[in-house]
Amino acid sequence: MTGTKDDIEAARKLFAGPCDFIWGATSVDNLPPAKLPEVAFVGRSNAGKSSLLNALTGRKALARVSHTPGRTRQINFFNLGGRIVLADLPGYGYAKASKSLAEEWQNLIFAYLRGRAELRRVAVLIDARRGTMDIDREAMKLLDQAAVSYALVLTKMDELKPAEREKAQAGLGVEAKRHTAAYPEIFATSSLKNLGLEELKAHVAALAAY
Repeated sequence: MTGTKDDIEAARKLFAGPCDFIWGATSVDNLPPAKLPEVAFVGRSNAGKSSLLNALTGRKALARVSHTPGRTRQINFFNLGGRIVLADLPGYGYAKASKSLAEEWQNLIFAYLRGRAELRRVAVLIDARRGTMDIDREAMKLLDQAAVSYALVLTKMDELKPAEREKAQAGLGVEAKRHTAAYPEIFATSSLKNLGLEELKAHVAALAAY
């Protein structure tokens, strides 16, 4: 299901172009006016989301990489080449955040995911070392209920041995089949080793405006 050579080259050009921060939203009342298709990136705290966004766009600090889980508390929007917007969502499920703060973050995330008409796809990041956890399944269930299409993206694949990689990918494929809104293809990536990034870029670029 991965893109053709032409698709991959077109995606490479898109992601090599300008990618500018345009908005930071701390509440659903403060979301930017939507004019382009959007793809959102979400995952458990410390799943490697910021590193993946930086690797996809070829930048070192597009999304800040925090060593403190739960640090990002707003949705950040980036305009990619004037054709699509990438939305960097706060990590969910950070246990050490205060209960009220954690609920506030998750309410923001899920209100955005449920109600954004321009949202074309959600990339749900799963740390390959830990696999799918209950909080991930809760997020998938909410997306299923809202009929929001999402793709499952394994991160940190370089930290697994080859046999473990196959097992992780197969296991997530089985999980995807249990969910009505999950895209059938699993994207296995490593930001550090640039694994699987071309395929994910092509997937996102196919949703962009022309």
